[in-house]
Amino acid sequence: MRSSEDLSKANILVVDDEEVNVLLLSRILERAGYASVASTTDPSRVRALHDEFKPDVIILDLMMPHMDGFEVMEELSRHIPLGTYLPILVLTADSTPEARQRALSMGAHDFLTKPFDQDEALLRIRNLLETRRLHLKLQDQNERLEERVRERTIELERSVEVLRRTAEQRRMLLAHLADVQRTSASALGADRQADENADTTEVRAAE
Repeated sequence: MRSSEDLSKANILVVDDEEVNVLLLSRILERAGYASVASTTDPSRVRALHDEFKPDVIILDLMMPHMDGFEVMEELSRHIPLGTYLPILVLTADSTPEARQRALSMGAHDFLTKPFDQDEALLRIRNLLETRRLHLKLQDQNERLEERVRERTIELERSVEVLRRTAEQRRMLLAHLADVQRTSASALGADRQADENADTTEVRAAE
């Protein structure tokens, strides 16, 4: 999803080991107008799907065999670049405060317990997608600003180089003019000395 795109074009990844839950969520999302929904019942595939599908939000179950939702979030946290906002909505039958706190502390952005209200789930998903879109928009603006700063920096560096060269040329010109003046002064002094010597010789001859 781009920062300017409609939320219905967002990529949504559903992760649940129960096929019936995956089908239910996919159907709910499609009916709500989301056209790009991917799913898996194998949590070990989440990282690969993240690279291939590039989800804008992940709906994640916690209680899964072999690899639970906490382990999935831990693996994603090591894989996703720092500063990336990828919202995760935990959807689980575990309603204990410990599970909620642990999930939120490990990177989940929202938490829903099963059975869930469809309208509430869709609202929460939309809120997460809207936040991601705003984050992407801000990221785009920052990148454009950084590009303008780089361009301006290059222009300033070129201007400084031109000024440096101009100053160097001016210094060399002044040094050359000083040499010319010294040479002219020396030549003029030599001519005056020659004239004085000639006058002295003439005076002595006359005597």
